Amino acid sequence: MTATIDAPDSRAAPKGVRRRREVIYRHTVLVRLTHWLNALVIVVMIGSGLNIFNAHPRLYWGLKGDEYDRPWLSIAATQGAAGTRGVTTIGSWRFDTTGLLGVAKDKGQEIVKAWPSSLTIPSYQDLADARHWHFLFAWVLAANGAVYLLWGLISRHLKRDIVPTVDDLKAIPRSVLDHVQLKHPVGEAAKRYNVLQRLAYLGVITLISLMVLTGLTMSPGFNAFAPWLLDLFGGRQSARSIHFLCASGLVAFVAVHLIEVVLAGPINEIASMITGRYAVPQDHAHDGVGQ
Repeated sequence: MTATIDAPDSRAAPKGVRRRREVIYRHTVLVRLTHWLNALVIVVMIGSGLNIFNAHPRLYWGLKGDEYDRPWLSIAATQGAAGTRGVTTIGSWRFDTTGLLGVAKDKGQEIVKAWPSSLTIPSYQDLADARHWHFLFAWVLAANGAVYLLWGLISRHLKRDIVPTVDDLKAIPRSVLDHVQLKHPVGEAAKRYNVLQRLAYLGVITLISLMVLTGLTMSPGFNAFAPWLLDLFGGRQSARSIHFLCASGLVAFVAVHLIEVVLAGPINEIASMITGRYAVPQDHAHDGVGQ
């Protein structure tokens, strides 16, 4: 479904001639609702998840993890001649992260905490409340994702708009080069997701699915119902590590997504996700009069 709106453009057309600006119906109501609900849920889940992580700021592989096991990632504070320092360890690498991770300033006071209060929900350390927030919104995330996937399959939205075709995959080098050069699709090409967008959205679906499954794997109660999940992910601690990595990947996606929205034109992009209508960017160098 498309619509056109007349808009004057004296740069590309003779005086008195108006160019037609094309507007298409890009996002359905359900896509918009699930998108904004996901945005809210992810913010709460990341914040509450970091609060939960602060209760035991170490990650392991395998069945169990305690103070006698060697973590592959840890965020801690150490005492030395220079005072209290934040130290983040990944495998055999150690980084001084004072002021960001391990030790940070909070209202002028030095606080020993893996993740700073500005990033956690609640802001203060409270494992019980953080778990309540996290588990509640986890079910919202799972339900929202299930509705989107079911609708996407029935309406063929996933096949038509998300899953890349063979031609799309062949266009990956060109698309990567365009993004590096900060070139965005115009005209007909702007009416559909490019291959990098399709792969990114498929990646998000995969990340959220893994987050839900690994989250269930960490629940002793759910283990009694589906013990095979522990075998699938290699133990509760491995599931916790995969859960953390998927959440990190989701944060990275959101960061890149927001940057792309700004570069592509934030007003048009955000408006399309609110109203569903998207003004197709035109290639002024090849525009014809009245087209």
